[in-house]
Amino acid sequence: MRSSLSLAAALLLCGCATTREVSAPAPRLVTESYGALKPAQVRNLVIVLHDDLAPGTAVDYSAFAARAAAAVPAGAAVVVLRPGYADPAGRMSEGMRARGIGDGYSAEQIRLVGESVQALAARYRNARTILVGDGGGAVLAANVAATRPSLVGSMLLIGCPCALPEWRKYMARREPAFAESVDSLDPLQTVGGIAPTARIAIVSGGDKARVPARIARLYAEALALRGIAVEYRQVEGDDLLAQGEVTQLLSRLADNAATAEPRT
Repeated sequence: MRSSLSLAAALLLCGCATTREVSAPAPRLVTESYGALKPAQVRNLVIVLHDDLAPGTAVDYSAFAARAAAAVPAGAAVVVLRPGYADPAGRMSEGMRARGIGDGYSAEQIRLVGESVQALAARYRNARTILVGDGGGAVLAANVAATRPSLVGSMLLIGCPCALPEWRKYMARREPAFAESVDSLDPLQTVGGIAPTARIAIVSGGDKARVPARIARLYAEALALRGIAVEYRQVEGDDLLAQGEVTQLLSRLADNAATAEPRT
């Protein structure tokens, strides 16, 4: 069973059964939680940031989130609906929805997502945080990890256009709207804020994917140059999140010494 949770978002930039909690202050981002453990029992918290989606498309990452919660020891998974997005039940996060031209990663959007990550880390206070970003969500994940490094122990980036200007130039040859000016933050410019102790895995498709492997590798190389532990994998398939190799990488990023014994 899937449950929904709304969390306050106000940050300064620098088989499943759950309970439902709502925090009143606006603006809010909706979250959906997966996993049978109580928050105090969770040792590995997977926070999922979804891709840019076409207008009118609801966010449904339930299948991946359920697998993610089961893949890590003493785990739970939470899908965060980015600003302006809604789930199939019609619950919508506040804020401006991106147009999907690389405009969804502004300082304000990073602020909103970062506050939700902070609130979740406080709720799952005994857990190590693994931030998972898919596509555009990976850009947000990288920027959140860079601006709030103490919150993110590990990160899994799937099909990340993390060399944002290069990717937008590539996309502009196919979709002219990508040539428009945007105020998004490029992860290559914020990479210096990533915690030196972070463990990061990056997965890309081939050079014919929407985010070509050659672009995804640029961010992996930038991390490696800073001495940050990064594993880069190229995986075949249209739906990278459905690939078993991705689930295996997620499991390796987890704290495998975790147990489900509750702490008080």
